[in-house]
Amino acid sequence: MLIVSSLFLVNWLFKGTPIWLLELPEYVRQALVVTIVFQTSLYFFDLYELRNDLSLPETATKITQAFGVGCIVLGALYFFVPEVLIPTKIFWTSYFLMYCLILVWRACYYYILKQKLFVQSVVMVGSGQLAADITREIEGRYDSPYKIIAFVGEKEPLGYDGKEQLFKSLSEITTITNEDQIDQIVVALDDRRGTMPIETLLKYKLKGVNILQGINFYERLTGKILVENVNPSWIIFSEGFSATKFQSFAKRSFDIFVSSILLILVFPVMLITAMIIKLESPGSVFYCQKRVGKGRRNFQVYKFRSMIQDAEENGAVWAQVNDSRVTRFGNFIRRTRIDELPQLINVLKGEMSLVGPRPERPMFVEKLNTIIPFYDIRHDIRPGVTGWAQVCYPYGASEEDALRKLEHDLYYMKNISFSLDVLIALKTIKTVLFAKGGR
Repeated sequence: MLIVSSLFLVNWLFKGTPIWLLELPEYVRQALVVTIVFQTSLYFFDLYELRNDLSLPETATKITQAFGVGCIVLGALYFFVPEVLIPTKIFWTSYFLMYCLILVWRACYYYILKQKLFVQSVVMVGSGQLAADITREIEGRYDSPYKIIAFVGEKEPLGYDGKEQLFKSLSEITTITNEDQIDQIVVALDDRRGTMPIETLLKYKLKGVNILQGINFYERLTGKILVENVNPSWIIFSEGFSATKFQSFAKRSFDIFVSSILLILVFPVMLITAMIIKLESPGSVFYCQKRVGKGRRNFQVYKFRSMIQDAEENGAVWAQVNDSRVTRFGNFIRRTRIDELPQLINVLKGEMSLVGPRPERPMFVEKLNTIIPFYDIRHDIRPGVTGWAQVCYPYGASEEDALRKLEHDLYYMKNISFSLDVLIALKTIKTVLFAKGGR
């Protein structure tokens, strides 16, 4: 909005023509191009990621970098499509105006976040591990829209720092605090048998206070599901975890169309990669590995070889940081995800999807099924070249990491949609461009 407003305002000032009398079709097209390019640049420089505290000078630096990249992209566009070119004087004046407006807007927004204005007040019913997990997520986020004002429980909550009020029962809150201050009551009891304050919760519900289960609240807050706190009945009665025939058909059609286009576009990159692999170390260009796919069926996943030949002659092991088996060029293609490009062939064959849980090896699956609850559920949909766990969690190579990734995989399966797939694709592009997470 600030970018478009800046462009229209400067155009009006220089031309002296009221905005409503401008040649709108032409100018809207020009403004739209600038807005899309600059907003995309801001996104890829993490300027829409506000979970962590970011100072105003750091923000100004990132905006400068993002706009610099945006100007390069616009320069290329103007060369090939001169019809969308904005006059130089208007463009640069608009540039400095939108830069200042965005910086001022961010300063105001940071002030609102720091002062915790407009946040919703939460009463946490529970003092065990689930309540502690939710509290950590709320207080660990700079942009958290919630503020815990009280805990209800028989004992002091785990990790309690003394800032919030403590109550033995939910009914005591009415005598100490103003009920109108409560926006949400989160029931985060580790064991709800005989301890759920039904009557008091019902009273608050009828007064308009939002009552939420701890697991559902955690899911909405973090984009993952607490596997250790989930029971089969929660999955059975939850919305999601299924797709209509139309959704399945649309997703498969989209996979075929996009993977075909991508294979054509990246073929030169794949050809050069194959040549370098062959020159750097003896062995085959491709690495075929057995993975578990949809319906628990095994298939061969295709990757560019990034390790020395016979890297697993002593058996399969998790990849490690600075793994000595990885070649120099192999390290590069892992960080840039080029090694994953042959999996587009798996997508065309119907063994994988563009987006879904990452497929794992049979020997690891067999072990993880015995120690991680609901791990086998992830094999009810096609595995993906990329997925929600891959863009939200750092590279993992342990049983604990497999558990953390399953929390994200279950969230994806529960909320699977085209819009979520698009979001994952955008995050994947950002991950590839900045070479994050590969091992």
